[in-house]
Amino acid sequence: MSLRIGVLGAARIAPTALVKPASSSSEVDVVAVAARSLDRAQTFADRHGIPQAHPSYEALLADPDVDAVYNPLPNGLHGRWTRAALAAGKHVLCEKPFTANAAEAREISDLAATSDHVVMEAFHYRYHPLALRAEEIITSGELGALERVETAVCFPLPKFSDIRYDYDLAGGATMDAGCYAVHLARTLGGETPSVVSASAKLRSPRVDRAMTAEVRYPSGHTGRVTCSLWSSSLLKISAKVIGSKGSLSVLNPVAPQAFHRFSVRVGESRRTEKFPRRASYAYQLDAFAAAVLRGEPVKTSAADAVATMTVIDEIYRAAGLSPREPSRTP
Repeated sequence: MSLRIGVLGAARIAPTALVKPASSSSEVDVVAVAARSLDRAQTFADRHGIPQAHPSYEALLADPDVDAVYNPLPNGLHGRWTRAALAAGKHVLCEKPFTANAAEAREISDLAATSDHVVMEAFHYRYHPLALRAEEIITSGELGALERVETAVCFPLPKFSDIRYDYDLAGGATMDAGCYAVHLARTLGGETPSVVSASAKLRSPRVDRAMTAEVRYPSGHTGRVTCSLWSSSLLKISAKVIGSKGSLSVLNPVAPQAFHRFSVRVGESRRTEKFPRRASYAYQLDAFAAAVLRGEPVKTSAADAVATMTVIDEIYRAAGLSPREPSRTP
Protein backbone atom coordinates (compact mmCIF):
# COMPACT_ATOMS: atom_id res chain seq x y z
CA MET A 1 0.00 0.00 0.00
CA SER A 2 1.41 3.41 -0.93
CA LEU A 3 0.62 6.92 0.22
CA ARG A 4 -0.49 9.16 -2.66
CA ILE A 5 0.51 12.78 -2.10
CA GLY A 6 -0.56 15.94 -3.92
CA VAL A 7 1.39 19.21 -3.79
CA LEU A 8 -0.39 22.50 -3.08
CA GLY A 9 1.55 24.99 -5.19
CA ALA A 10 4.51 24.73 -7.54
CA ALA A 11 6.89 25.80 -4.77
CA ARG A 12 10.68 25.89 -5.08
CA ILE A 13 11.10 23.70 -2.00
CA ALA A 14 8.82 20.90 -3.25
CA PRO A 15 11.35 19.04 -5.45
CA THR A 16 13.91 18.88 -2.62
CA ALA A 17 11.51 18.30 0.26
CA LEU A 18 9.12 15.87 -1.40
CA VAL A 19 9.61 14.89 -5.04
CA LYS A 20 13.20 13.69 -4.78
CA PRO A 21 12.83 11.68 -1.53
CA ALA A 22 9.56 10.19 -2.80
CA SER A 23 11.35 8.90 -5.91
CA SER A 24 13.38 6.53 -3.74
CA SER A 25 10.53 5.56 -1.40
CA SER A 26 8.55 2.36 -1.80
CA GLU A 27 5.68 3.81 0.26
CA VAL A 28 5.08 7.25 -1.28
CA ASP A 29 3.96 8.42 -4.71
CA VAL A 30 3.61 12.07 -5.71
CA VAL A 31 0.51 11.88 -7.89
CA ALA A 32 -0.68 15.47 -8.37
CA VAL A 33 0.22 19.14 -8.18
CA ALA A 34 -1.98 22.22 -8.16
CA ALA A 35 -1.19 25.84 -8.88
CA ARG A 36 -3.14 29.04 -9.40
CA SER A 37 -3.02 28.38 -13.15
CA LEU A 38 -3.16 25.09 -15.02
CA ASP A 39 -0.19 26.10 -17.19
CA ARG A 40 2.05 26.56 -14.17
CA ALA A 41 0.86 23.30 -12.61
CA GLN A 42 1.37 21.40 -15.86
CA THR A 43 4.87 22.82 -16.34
CA PHE A 44 5.82 21.71 -12.82
CA ALA A 45 4.20 18.30 -13.33
CA ASP A 46 6.03 17.72 -16.64
CA ARG A 47 9.38 18.78 -15.17
CA HIS A 48 9.09 16.44 -12.18
CA GLY A 49 7.21 13.48 -13.65
CA ILE A 50 3.98 14.07 -11.72
CA PRO A 51 1.02 12.44 -13.49
CA GLN A 52 -1.78 14.92 -12.68
CA ALA A 53 -1.90 18.74 -12.82
CA HIS A 54 -4.81 20.64 -11.29
CA PRO A 55 -5.84 24.24 -12.09
CA SER A 56 -6.62 25.11 -8.45
CA TYR A 57 -5.95 24.01 -4.88
CA GLU A 58 -9.64 23.19 -4.49
CA ALA A 59 -9.46 20.80 -7.45
CA LEU A 60 -6.54 18.94 -5.92
CA LEU A 61 -8.32 18.60 -2.58
CA ALA A 62 -11.35 17.16 -4.40
CA ASP A 63 -9.22 14.54 -6.19
CA PRO A 64 -10.16 11.08 -4.81
CA ASP A 65 -6.79 9.70 -5.88
CA VAL A 66 -4.96 12.00 -3.42
CA ASP A 67 -4.60 10.67 0.14
CA ALA A 68 -2.47 13.46 1.57
CA VAL A 69 -1.23 16.92 0.70
CA TYR A 70 2.11 18.63 1.06
CA ASN A 71 1.53 22.30 1.90
CA PRO A 72 4.53 24.51 0.96
CA LEU A 73 2.48 27.66 0.37
CA PRO A 74 3.54 31.05 1.82
CA ASN A 75 3.46 31.20 5.63
CA GLY A 76 0.25 33.18 5.85
CA LEU A 77 -1.62 30.57 3.80
CA HIS A 78 -0.51 27.47 5.73
CA GLY A 79 -3.39 27.51 8.18
CA ARG A 80 -6.11 28.14 5.61
CA TRP A 81 -5.12 25.30 3.31
CA THR A 82 -4.26 22.84 6.08
CA ARG A 83 -7.75 23.48 7.43
CA ALA A 84 -9.23 22.96 3.95
CA ALA A 85 -7.24 19.76 3.46
CA LEU A 86 -8.53 18.31 6.72
CA ALA A 87 -12.09 19.24 5.74
CA ALA A 88 -11.52 17.36 2.47
CA GLY A 89 -10.36 14.25 4.36
CA LYS A 90 -6.66 14.51 3.53
CA HIS A 91 -3.59 13.96 5.68
CA VAL A 92 -1.27 16.98 5.77
CA LEU A 93 2.48 17.53 5.74
CA CYS A 94 2.71 21.30 6.26
CA GLU A 95 5.87 23.32 5.79
CA LYS A 96 7.21 25.33 8.67
CA PRO A 97 6.23 27.68 10.21
CA PHE A 98 3.00 25.80 10.81
CA THR A 99 0.73 28.85 10.80
CA ALA A 100 0.91 32.64 10.97
CA ASN A 101 0.64 32.74 14.78
CA ALA A 102 -0.09 30.69 17.90
CA ALA A 103 -3.84 31.30 17.88
CA GLU A 104 -4.14 29.88 14.38
CA ALA A 105 -1.87 26.97 15.32
CA ARG A 106 -4.18 26.17 18.25
CA GLU A 107 -7.18 26.18 15.96
CA ILE A 108 -5.53 23.73 13.55
CA SER A 109 -4.28 21.58 16.42
CA ASP A 110 -7.80 21.32 17.82
CA LEU A 111 -9.10 20.28 14.41
CA ALA A 112 -6.35 17.69 14.07
CA ALA A 113 -7.11 16.29 17.52
CA THR A 114 -10.69 15.54 16.51
CA SER A 115 -9.68 14.12 13.13
CA ASP A 116 -8.43 10.67 12.26
CA HIS A 117 -5.93 12.22 9.85
CA VAL A 118 -2.23 12.93 10.36
CA VAL A 119 -1.12 16.56 10.52
CA MET A 120 2.65 16.98 10.68
CA GLU A 121 4.86 20.06 10.55
CA ALA A 122 7.83 19.75 8.19
CA PHE A 123 10.76 20.28 10.55
CA HIS A 124 12.75 17.71 8.61
CA TYR A 125 15.90 18.02 10.77
CA ARG A 126 13.95 16.52 13.70
CA TYR A 127 13.86 13.09 12.02
CA HIS A 128 17.53 12.92 11.09
CA PRO A 129 19.77 10.61 13.19
CA LEU A 130 21.87 13.62 14.22
CA ALA A 131 18.95 15.27 16.02
CA LEU A 132 17.92 11.98 17.61
CA ARG A 133 21.48 11.42 18.85
CA ALA A 134 21.75 14.94 20.28
CA GLU A 135 18.52 14.42 22.19
CA GLU A 136 19.76 11.04 23.44
CA ILE A 137 23.01 12.52 24.78
CA ILE A 138 21.24 15.37 26.55
CA THR A 139 18.58 13.20 28.18
CA SER A 140 21.18 10.59 29.23
CA GLY A 141 22.68 13.08 31.68
CA GLU A 142 26.15 12.86 30.11
CA LEU A 143 26.37 16.65 30.00
CA GLY A 144 25.02 17.01 33.53
CA ALA A 145 22.35 19.53 34.46
CA LEU A 146 21.57 21.87 31.59
CA GLU A 147 22.80 25.44 32.02
CA ARG A 148 22.66 27.12 28.60
CA VAL A 149 21.28 26.40 25.11
CA GLU A 150 22.20 28.59 22.14
CA THR A 151 20.80 28.08 18.64
CA ALA A 152 21.35 30.12 15.49
CA VAL A 153 19.97 29.93 11.96
CA CYS A 154 21.28 32.76 9.79
CA PHE A 155 21.57 32.81 6.01
CA PRO A 156 21.61 35.60 3.42
CA LEU A 157 18.48 36.58 1.52
CA PRO A 158 19.40 39.91 -0.09
CA LYS A 159 16.45 39.89 -2.50
CA PHE A 160 14.17 42.14 -0.47
CA SER A 161 11.24 41.62 -2.85
CA ASP A 162 11.13 37.95 -1.79
CA ILE A 163 7.82 36.91 -0.21
CA ARG A 164 9.70 35.98 2.95
CA TYR A 165 9.91 39.72 3.71
CA ASP A 166 6.20 40.28 3.02
CA TYR A 167 4.20 41.01 6.19
CA ASP A 168 0.92 40.25 4.40
CA LEU A 169 2.20 36.71 3.77
CA ALA A 170 3.40 36.35 7.41
CA GLY A 171 7.01 36.98 6.53
CA GLY A 172 10.03 37.95 8.62
CA ALA A 173 13.32 36.44 9.73
CA THR A 174 11.85 34.96 12.90
CA MET A 175 9.16 33.19 10.89
CA ASP A 176 11.44 31.83 8.17
CA ALA A 177 14.83 31.16 9.77
CA GLY A 178 13.90 31.72 13.39
CA CYS A 179 11.28 28.99 13.50
CA TYR A 180 14.15 26.51 13.09
CA ALA A 181 16.19 28.17 15.83
CA VAL A 182 13.18 28.22 18.16
CA HIS A 183 12.33 24.59 17.48
CA LEU A 184 15.96 23.57 18.01
CA ALA A 185 15.97 25.47 21.30
CA ARG A 186 12.85 23.60 22.41
CA THR A 187 14.23 20.23 21.30
CA LEU A 188 17.70 20.58 22.82
CA GLY A 189 16.52 22.45 25.89
CA GLY A 190 14.04 19.69 26.70
CA GLU A 191 11.30 22.22 27.48
CA THR A 192 9.49 25.16 25.93
CA PRO A 193 11.14 28.36 27.17
CA SER A 194 9.64 31.76 27.90
CA VAL A 195 11.08 34.86 26.27
CA VAL A 196 13.01 37.24 28.52
CA SER A 197 13.95 39.85 25.92
CA ALA A 198 14.32 40.27 22.16
CA SER A 199 15.92 42.70 19.75
CA ALA A 200 15.13 43.01 16.05
CA LYS A 201 16.83 44.50 13.03
CA LEU A 202 14.18 45.66 10.61
CA ARG A 203 13.72 45.38 6.88
CA SER A 204 10.55 47.49 7.09
CA PRO A 205 8.54 48.88 10.02
CA ARG A 206 6.73 45.57 10.65
CA VAL A 207 9.16 43.02 9.21
CA ASP A 208 12.37 41.80 10.83
CA ARG A 209 15.47 40.87 8.86
CA ALA A 210 17.23 39.62 12.00
CA MET A 211 16.31 38.79 15.57
CA THR A 212 18.04 37.84 18.82
CA ALA A 213 16.09 36.63 21.84
CA GLU A 214 17.10 35.63 25.36
CA VAL A 215 15.00 32.82 26.84
CA ARG A 216 14.58 30.99 30.13
CA TYR A 217 13.38 27.42 30.60
CA PRO A 218 11.03 26.28 33.38
CA SER A 219 13.86 24.23 34.96
CA GLY A 220 16.05 27.32 35.26
CA HIS A 221 18.56 27.03 32.42
CA THR A 222 18.82 29.90 29.96
CA GLY A 223 19.28 30.25 26.23
CA ARG A 224 19.62 32.46 23.21
CA VAL A 225 17.89 32.23 19.85
CA THR A 226 19.50 34.03 16.91
CA CYS A 227 18.25 34.26 13.34
CA SER A 228 18.62 36.41 10.27
CA LEU A 229 17.88 36.70 6.58
CA TRP A 230 20.17 39.71 6.18
CA SER A 231 22.67 40.83 8.81
CA SER A 232 26.38 40.80 9.60
CA SER A 233 25.94 37.08 10.46
CA LEU A 234 25.67 36.04 6.83
CA LEU A 235 25.82 32.30 7.44
CA LYS A 236 25.57 30.68 10.85
CA ILE A 237 23.63 27.48 11.47
CA SER A 238 24.60 26.00 14.80
CA ALA A 239 23.56 24.78 18.21
CA LYS A 240 25.41 24.57 21.52
CA VAL A 241 24.24 22.95 24.74
CA ILE A 242 26.21 23.60 27.93
CA GLY A 243 25.74 21.43 30.99
CA SER A 244 27.38 21.18 34.41
CA LYS A 245 29.62 18.33 33.19
CA GLY A 246 30.22 19.15 29.54
CA SER A 247 28.93 20.55 26.29
CA LEU A 248 27.58 19.55 22.89
CA SER A 249 28.29 21.63 19.79
CA VAL A 250 26.69 21.06 16.40
CA LEU A 251 27.49 22.78 13.15
CA ASN A 252 24.55 22.65 10.71
CA PRO A 253 21.95 20.70 12.68
CA VAL A 254 19.28 21.75 10.15
CA ALA A 255 20.60 19.96 7.04
CA PRO A 256 23.44 17.71 8.20
CA GLN A 257 23.42 15.80 4.90
CA ALA A 258 25.19 18.76 3.29
CA PHE A 259 27.88 19.01 5.97
CA HIS A 260 28.02 18.78 9.74
CA ARG A 261 30.26 18.74 12.76
CA PHE A 262 29.03 17.14 15.97
CA SER A 263 31.31 17.31 18.99
CA VAL A 264 30.91 16.40 22.65
CA ARG A 265 33.19 17.58 25.45
CA VAL A 266 32.99 16.08 28.95
CA GLY A 267 35.79 17.02 31.32
CA GLU A 268 39.08 16.54 29.47
CA SER A 269 37.50 14.14 27.00
CA ARG A 270 36.37 15.30 23.56
CA ARG A 271 34.89 13.31 20.69
CA THR A 272 33.22 13.87 17.36
CA GLU A 273 30.48 11.77 15.80
CA LYS A 274 29.48 11.31 12.16
CA PHE A 275 26.06 10.71 10.68
CA PRO A 276 24.63 9.42 7.38
CA ARG A 277 24.52 11.65 4.32
CA ARG A 278 20.96 10.58 3.59
CA ALA A 279 18.76 13.65 3.31
CA SER A 280 16.79 14.82 6.34
CA TYR A 281 13.81 15.20 3.98
CA ALA A 282 13.92 11.47 3.25
CA TYR A 283 13.78 10.63 6.97
CA GLN A 284 10.89 13.07 7.33
CA LEU A 285 8.95 11.46 4.49
CA ASP A 286 9.54 8.04 6.03
CA ALA A 287 8.03 9.30 9.28
CA PHE A 288 5.02 10.85 7.55
CA ALA A 289 4.31 7.65 5.62
CA ALA A 290 4.71 5.55 8.77
CA ALA A 291 2.25 7.78 10.62
CA VAL A 292 -0.37 7.59 7.89
CA LEU A 293 0.04 3.94 6.89
CA ARG A 294 0.81 2.37 10.27
CA GLY A 295 -0.29 4.87 12.89
CA GLU A 296 3.20 5.60 14.19
CA PRO A 297 3.62 8.81 16.24
CA VAL A 298 5.31 11.91 14.84
CA LYS A 299 7.71 14.27 16.61
CA THR A 300 6.41 17.43 14.92
CA SER A 301 2.68 17.20 15.55
CA ALA A 302 0.17 20.03 15.37
CA ALA A 303 0.26 20.24 19.17
CA ASP A 304 4.03 20.60 19.06
CA ALA A 305 3.62 23.43 16.54
CA VAL A 306 1.46 25.38 18.99
CA ALA A 307 4.38 25.56 21.44
CA THR A 308 6.79 26.75 18.75
CA MET A 309 4.40 29.41 17.45
CA THR A 310 3.77 30.60 21.02
CA VAL A 311 7.49 31.29 21.46
CA ILE A 312 7.67 33.05 18.08
CA ASP A 313 4.74 35.30 19.04
CA GLU A 314 6.44 36.09 22.36
CA ILE A 315 9.67 37.02 20.57
CA TYR A 316 7.86 39.44 18.31
CA ARG A 317 6.07 41.08 21.21
CA ALA A 318 9.29 41.34 23.26
CA ALA A 319 10.96 43.06 20.29
CA GLY A 320 8.10 45.57 20.02
CA LEU A 321 6.58 43.99 16.92
CA SER A 322 3.22 42.36 16.30
CA PRO A 323 2.82 38.63 15.69
CA ARG A 324 2.00 37.79 12.10
CA GLU A 325 -1.58 37.46 10.82
CA PRO A 326 -3.07 34.90 8.42
CA SER A 327 -2.95 36.11 4.83
CA ARG A 328 -6.06 37.37 3.09
CA THR A 329 -4.53 36.50 -0.28
CA PRO A 330 -6.50 33.78 -2.15
